[in-house]
Amino acid sequence: MQLLAQAGQVLPDLGETGSAAWLQSVIDALCELSSRDPLTGLANRRHFELALAREIDRVARAGEPALVLMVDIDRFKLVNDTHGHSAGDLVIQAVAQSLMECVRPMDTVARFGGEEFAIILPNCPAAFGQQVAERIRRKVEQRVITIGIQEMLQVTISLGGAFAPQWVRSSATLWIERADQQLYRAKSEGRNRACLEMPPMSLVSAEEKDMLFSISQFQDLV
Repeated sequence: MQLLAQAGQVLPDLGETGSAAWLQSVIDALCELSSRDPLTGLANRRHFELALAREIDRVARAGEPALVLMVDIDRFKLVNDTHGHSAGDLVIQAVAQSLMECVRPMDTVARFGGEEFAIILPNCPAAFGQQVAERIRRKVEQRVITIGIQEMLQVTISLGGAFAPQWVRSSATLWIERADQQLYRAKSEGRNRACLEMPPMSLVSAEEKDMLFSISQFQDLV
């Protein structure tokens, strides 16, 4: 019922309630709401997983480079403990906006969970990956967030990135795990930094070899 009410708020005036056009718009609005994170408006984790599966298919077929970035707000618990959860929500929204300002229309930015985000960057060569990640890091670092009448706050993020093995059907789990390993490295090296696999992964795991001629992973998620 809550989703239906939200859908009604974003529907255009299409005339008579219950008409075919009105029902189709309700369905479209519900689909859009179900793929979005309500706090930030970014893609939610489910939408991210679908987009990642499609990108895995594309990389396997076309061999184009692709980068996944996992992003985490540094010391976010301290923000909540010091300023309250409402301030924490404002910080998450501000970081989300900064991420969106740094990407292309073809990229997917998602709230992965809590204070963690994920970004899919199709057709992103390894030569540009670090530059892209650094641009995102600096954008967040420089943003001043207003959390009260006279209270300002600045936060930093750590990023970990992994490239998809080209011409190989990998899996979402393996790809995310490799990006998470780099995120952990960024955190352990002092936070507020971007760590990417360099050089990009060239070895193919046994699991990826098994999937080399498998059917589309996208079909498994529909």
